[in-house]
Amino acid sequence: MAGETSEADPLEPHPADAAASAPAIRTLGSEHAPVSPGGTLLRGATVAPGLVLGKVHRKDHDLARVGLERVPLDRVDEELNRFRGALDESRRQLADLRRRLAGRVREEDARILDTHLTYLKDSVFIADVENLILNEQMRLDAAIAKVVGDFDRIFRLVRSDALRQSAVDLRDVGIRVLRNLERGAEDSAARAAPPSEYVLVAKELSIVDMFNLSNEHVKGIVTQEGGLTSHAAIFARSMRIPTLTGVERLLDTVREGDFVILDATEGILRVEPDEVVRSQYSSSAEEEGAPSGTATDAPEWAALPARTLDGLEIVVASSCGNLPEVEQGRALGMPSVGLYRTELLYLIDKAPPSREALVQHYSSVIGAAQGGPVTFRLLNVDSGMGIPYLHPEPARNPSLGSVGVRALLENPAVLRRQLQAFMLAALDAEARLALPFVTDCNDLRRVREILFEERLDLRKNAERFADALEVGVVVETPSSMLGIRDLAREADFLMLNLDSLQQYLLAVDREDAQRSGAIDVLHPFVLRALRKANEVAEMESRPLWVFGQASRRPRNLALLVGIGLRRFCVPPGDLRAFLGAVEAIDGEKARREALVAARGSSVEDASSAMADFRHGYAR
Repeated sequence: MAGETSEADPLEPHPADAAASAPAIRTLGSEHAPVSPGGTLLRGATVAPGLVLGKVHRKDHDLARVGLERVPLDRVDEELNRFRGALDESRRQLADLRRRLAGRVREEDARILDTHLTYLKDSVFIADVENLILNEQMRLDAAIAKVVGDFDRIFRLVRSDALRQSAVDLRDVGIRVLRNLERGAEDSAARAAPPSEYVLVAKELSIVDMFNLSNEHVKGIVTQEGGLTSHAAIFARSMRIPTLTGVERLLDTVREGDFVILDATEGILRVEPDEVVRSQYSSSAEEEGAPSGTATDAPEWAALPARTLDGLEIVVASSCGNLPEVEQGRALGMPSVGLYRTELLYLIDKAPPSREALVQHYSSVIGAAQGGPVTFRLLNVDSGMGIPYLHPEPARNPSLGSVGVRALLENPAVLRRQLQAFMLAALDAEARLALPFVTDCNDLRRVREILFEERLDLRKNAERFADALEVGVVVETPSSMLGIRDLAREADFLMLNLDSLQQYLLAVDREDAQRSGAIDVLHPFVLRALRKANEVAEMESRPLWVFGQASRRPRNLALLVGIGLRRFCVPPGDLRAFLGAVEAIDGEKARREALVAARGSSVEDASSAMADFRHGYAR
């Protein structure tokens, strides 16, 4: 029966599916090594979406822990002066912050800071603190903690959300004053300085914690407690600071200096993931100046469709590997996800992801695409990626071993689960499947047969699913290029992975620093193959998409446009440079240049013959 597995199958739901839904917990005394490639997984409620990577800085200031210390009578005036100085400094900081945020956040949100300024001038608050110092000779920090704690207990007993918020605001003000006292303390030099940029981990969500005392905001925020409607939550959304709250046992699990991936969009925090998982997230998170997925208008430079100098239209779709990249693409106005790489969920844990986890993730991707078509590439990993249920032992040559669709057909339970997840997630959506590392038409036929069997299985279980999914192939092996006409007749669409295709056609390892430069520029023989692929696609009326780093290099891009390619998948972070390169291309000149280049018998011949061609990018 379709979808059945043996008792020894690693995809049986009882061990893997149960583990997939339960976060692993690492206690403070445990070793730093992650329990899985994805690290320790914690979940919470999303306050503000977004993705950031960085080291943790904990702020554990708990007013309830401040001891009720006394001071000698001759130090009372000193404590009062310290209080007035800290109040003045806190007011100055808030006024400065108010000015800095002008035009960056909504005015109604910025007025929250006015509330804090009011508390810093509140005569009742100030008098209560001073009376404790004068009458009970209480140390300043203890007096502040007691006054704030008394207000907090009273306000939290009432049912008024407004009064409860007032207690939170007063607590924020008290913490700001205490932080300024700490900075001025004689032993401040001995304190461990936090990193310049960090992911804040704290007990509760607080506006004062969103900024350091120089008013530079943190990269992201994770808290153990806190709600979604507080002033701090409003501020986090307005500032677009990725924020997660309600993370159980956060303070027991995360330590100062831990490296974390905060994916607030999906509501997860990964603690100490390995380098492979970090790299999967980093391209999106580290893109400087990338617009937030919550933006409503694309920047002026991101006008699509792209056009060359002489008006040729170039279709651009996003190439993504995680949910924040999809959101970034939509924020830039990219109309579709031309390639979504599905490896992430398989790399973050040693156990295979459950069907429910896959469905949830693919549904989130489709939702983030906001109605635009999404092309999902099936899992594409080799034995070097360290996935034990796919590759128990590393191959001698991983890139030529069990890779892409070849590995999936050798592990049908993994393939069946992924196909079912796609069909369930794609209900009422425009989604397509692309098969990686195809050798010949039999790969496509076998996947379609399994897809048909899984449809029957879902129908038998009365589950609603997408009954019709377009299935295409990724052309990246020499055999798929040689047989592209046959593949085009059976596939619904074609995709060219230019980086992989060049590697295999030219027998050059992309990871070899000494030789990888050979595929930076299109070889004439490769260009001839690409021209043939485009001719076949046009003859068979099949859409042909191109992706890969080599396709985005300006000189290569001109050649690709010159041979007739018009559809490109581009990472959102590279869109601006790509559009600039397209706008600099003269289409007719590119066509002549491509003809000359393809006649060459070596890269050197082609480069010499093309010396007279200059596009806008080369001036």
